[in-house]
Amino acid sequence: MSKGKKLKRVEESSFGTSKKHKNYIVGQFVANPRGFGFVEVEGMDEDIFIPEEYVHGAFHSDTVEVEILPESTGKRQEGRIRNILVRGMEELVGTYQGEKNFGFVIPDNSKVLQDIFIPIEHHGSAVTGDKVVVTITDYGNQALHRKPEGKVKEVIGNINDPGVDILSIVKNYDIPYEFPEKVINQANRCPDQISEADMYGREDLRDVMMVTIDGEDAKDLDDAVSLTIDDKGLYHLGVHIADVTNYVQESSALDREALKRGTSVYLVDRVIPMLPHRLSNGICSLNHGEDRLALSCLMTIDKSGKVIDHDIVESVINVNERMSYTSVAKILEDKDEEETLKYKELVPMFEEMAELSSILRKKRESKGAIDFDFPETKIILDEEGNPIDIVPHERNTATKLIEDFMLAANQTVAEHFFYLQSPFVYRIHEQPDPEKISSLAAFVNNLGYHIRTRKDEGVRPKELQKLLKGIEGTKEEAVISRMTLRSMMQAKYSTECTGHFGLAFDYYCHFTSPIRRYPDLQIHRIIKDHLRGRMTAAKSSHYEAILDEVAKHSSETERRAEEAERETDKLKKAQYMENHIGERFEGIVSGVTAWGLFVELENSCEGMVRAAAMSDDFYVYDEGNMKLVGERTHKEYTLGQRVVIKVAGADRLTKSIDFKLVLSEDEDDEFDYDGFEDIPKAKKVALDRARKVRKLGEIAQEERNGDDGYEESDDIQATEGRLVEYNGKLIDLSEYEPDTLTGEFRKKRKSGSDKGKGRKNVSSNKEKSKSSRKVYKVHKYKKSATSKAARSSQQKGRKKKR
Repeated sequence: MSKGKKLKRVEESSFGTSKKHKNYIVGQFVANPRGFGFVEVEGMDEDIFIPEEYVHGAFHSDTVEVEILPESTGKRQEGRIRNILVRGMEELVGTYQGEKNFGFVIPDNSKVLQDIFIPIEHHGSAVTGDKVVVTITDYGNQALHRKPEGKVKEVIGNINDPGVDILSIVKNYDIPYEFPEKVINQANRCPDQISEADMYGREDLRDVMMVTIDGEDAKDLDDAVSLTIDDKGLYHLGVHIADVTNYVQESSALDREALKRGTSVYLVDRVIPMLPHRLSNGICSLNHGEDRLALSCLMTIDKSGKVIDHDIVESVINVNERMSYTSVAKILEDKDEEETLKYKELVPMFEEMAELSSILRKKRESKGAIDFDFPETKIILDEEGNPIDIVPHERNTATKLIEDFMLAANQTVAEHFFYLQSPFVYRIHEQPDPEKISSLAAFVNNLGYHIRTRKDEGVRPKELQKLLKGIEGTKEEAVISRMTLRSMMQAKYSTECTGHFGLAFDYYCHFTSPIRRYPDLQIHRIIKDHLRGRMTAAKSSHYEAILDEVAKHSSETERRAEEAERETDKLKKAQYMENHIGERFEGIVSGVTAWGLFVELENSCEGMVRAAAMSDDFYVYDEGNMKLVGERTHKEYTLGQRVVIKVAGADRLTKSIDFKLVLSEDEDDEFDYDGFEDIPKAKKVALDRARKVRKLGEIAQEERNGDDGYEESDDIQATEGRLVEYNGKLIDLSEYEPDTLTGEFRKKRKSGSDKGKGRKNVSSNKEKSKSSRKVYKVHKYKKSATSKAARSSQQKGRKKKR
């Protein structure tokens, strides 16, 4: 059969024989590490399931056309991808594996299922074990079995270098890391001090006593607070926010870069700011003792917590003291004499602030605001970026105080501009999905609790708050709190004011952090246009035209930042637990699946206990009640249950931790753990990929140490090239080469001088095996170690390129 006919038959079996254009559905493809995927379609409640054989070469995040299949094997609609309209992924991050005449990049993203082939002319300065950014030049062809191809765009650093692991995650999420020169130059032109001209027309609040209250290591101080009580007992609360828009003009290089970033990103070992440090830590930071420009929300609040009057003004302020949460908590909670004496002039104001904070919090609670008070932790790293401790990050009176005041200001500003009917960006939190609430109601009902819902209104926040209050201190508290949180919608930005369900607010926005959130910066511009009488019809139309996209993009960058933060936390927690393998801990069951239990420890590290490794019984998953039940013993494991575990394994590359249940006190601490048996396919793929990457890291480290990876032995004959797994068997790359058209490996052609060498080598090897001459074996990783010749050529190549 000719190649053309074969290709046609493959296409017909995959794509179907009909050539007529159908009503295809357009959506975004979401890949799964197991090979299949889903297509998310805007406006559709459920995604479309795409079986592996119908993915047709689509990459994660591609925009695709889908044909709905007439029959489905599962509950969801099934489809096949007919066309790929827009590629969503042009670059990816991975680990480079160099060979003599080509290379591969093993992607970090588990949703990219194939390694990327790198022609030798496109490997740049990358050597084995480097983390690299790759530009995809060819997405491959499934029908022709041609693999994806790319070229190295940037070498991030060696896999073993401190900080490269985190930077790889940053690059993988395409988070802008360095500021363009034009942006830096514009920031450098900003003044260090404010001028008399800057203060013109502003309300002078420099005589008002005010403080900033932040964490000890905070440098971008964008909010200050002040409080007085008048003769009538009314509270006069001032929330003063840095006027960043005075230095970041709309459509300037600084503004475009801030919009692109959307938000500052707070990772375990670094902060990636939205604005250059020259601004965020300088003229825009409310440093004590220095005059600063601000937007002030001045509220008059009665004893019930109601804002009875307010004013929003452009101001000039001077902060009296830079306070920390710890210091204020010492004064208010511990009554610390030394701290109280040190800040004696401010203590009366702090006590009044605590009083008002309590009033505001009770008012929110009376309306039904939901407060998920989950314990937070902070990962402590050493100078090399290794995690050495995980400590609790507790909320105290001071953190709650600032939270209450910021919420009051955000609510007041949002309500003010809603009634002005101005173009605006709101922070909204929609009603929970009725199906999720129904599932939650059924779950808590089994535990003896009740949620009241209404057909026309769904569930009210007060009902969920009542549920959470009712479970305080019970063994079910952790599990029900988590289930309730998972039933909530994600908060986002919108130009429509639909309220904030979780806070039980009808009006809400983000006004208080323009240094680190773009929506706040955009809101400040709108506020100033109103205050200065510049909100003309043309200006209003301009904002209406841009704000929908600003809200959408800001929501997306916020999600991206949250995902990157979670990934770096998981990475460092897995790395931390690598040092505790074999140790026992007490934890709480935080999740139950057919594959096993997720257990969260007190230090917030979460790992999995595989059902297949639970040796005392065969456990079956009860989906309705979310628990595992032993067939013989009827023993149950359910959400919120306390268990004792032993750390069986931890892997920073897969960012996963594995536990084993301790069933008795005298159980032997020594046990065998096979991370590859009886586990989900997706995890097998991840572990296999991690194993390959780890070997590359070992190779890179040995090259750096000057170790060639070989040791004298009489066991194994050294090969000329590298053994790699290909189509289920090991091949020697000294005998094979890649086909540039198909991406497959083919046997190298032998020159005339090479003919007969194989037979000669066989006989000579027999003779030499009897002798005592020196031969070599691969050190540690045997099958995948680079030969001496290949390593020396790599090192020479690196030296030349440097």
